[in-house]
Amino acid sequence: MVKSSSLALAVLIAGFSGSAIAQGKPTLTIYTYDGCASEWGPGEPLKDGFEATCNCTVNWVAADSSIGTLRKVQLEGESTEADMILGLDTAIAGEARATGLFADHGLALSDLALPGEWTDAQFVPFDYSHFAFMHDTDTMPVPPASFEELIALPDDIKIAIQDPRSATPGLGLMLWVKAAYGERAPEIWAGLKPHILTITREWSESYALFLDGEADMVLSYTTSPAYHIFDEDDHTIKAAMFSEGHFPQIEVAGILKSSDQQDLARDFLAYLTSVEGQKVIPTTNWMFPVVDLGTELDASFEGLPQPDKTLTLEESEIIANSPAWIEEMLAAVQ
Repeated sequence: MVKSSSLALAVLIAGFSGSAIAQGKPTLTIYTYDGCASEWGPGEPLKDGFEATCNCTVNWVAADSSIGTLRKVQLEGESTEADMILGLDTAIAGEARATGLFADHGLALSDLALPGEWTDAQFVPFDYSHFAFMHDTDTMPVPPASFEELIALPDDIKIAIQDPRSATPGLGLMLWVKAAYGERAPEIWAGLKPHILTITREWSESYALFLDGEADMVLSYTTSPAYHIFDEDDHTIKAAMFSEGHFPQIEVAGILKSSDQQDLARDFLAYLTSVEGQKVIPTTNWMFPVVDLGTELDASFEGLPQPDKTLTLEESEIIANSPAWIEEMLAAVQ
């Protein structure tokens, strides 16, 4: 009886101690898009790598898109459980910044390998690529080399693109055309209209149409061929390089002011932009890392074409004009 009581007391004390330890272990909650948090995305290896350096737990919360993560935080406001968002990009960073919900990251980011200098005080980049149209060399050996060449193709050549209101690639395409053609953008959209098979809500839907042969080309990234080389040993999927230049997507992460784990969040951002963290990105998110990995960058990325010209728009211009530019695009293609 005494032994049983002592054992019960020991179990109770051990259980209490374990609970106390668990309660003392902070959790970093990160809102992201579903591709990042999926079993094949960068979320799990980033979680494992960071948890190995801290006495903490990383909790991913996935939305259907990076735009969806921002909308979720906007709705939740200061009551959000999120400590940070990972997966916004520079096309919507200005809108995110304008909410006033994000804190300065306080990191020195002078040695990044990006198309241009990085000076953003709130958002930290973790990967990048340029938007491009994919084609299959088996069915389209010679792709168009500009938007105007694409427009000039027979109308039965079809492309799949994404909605700029729900998918960052769709928003990127809208900005790409505007950056390349300015006031001529409606003319370009009207010319593209006969070629548009469909405008999907998300990237995965349109890419599936391309892989199934229903679309001849699909809006994606200059780095997308690396996946096919790495995973399938397929070298037939290529990015068509356009003479106008290409618009970049730089994905970013930011800390929320409402977070009670801001130091931990900064530690995560430091890990994310370290060589160890960046090793995860290329073969899980299929984008270029933001630091020079040298020989540690997978061979599937070797020889991928880079645009001769990177097109840009000022953040203030994007914030002021995006709604009107989206309406301009949709009015021309629908």
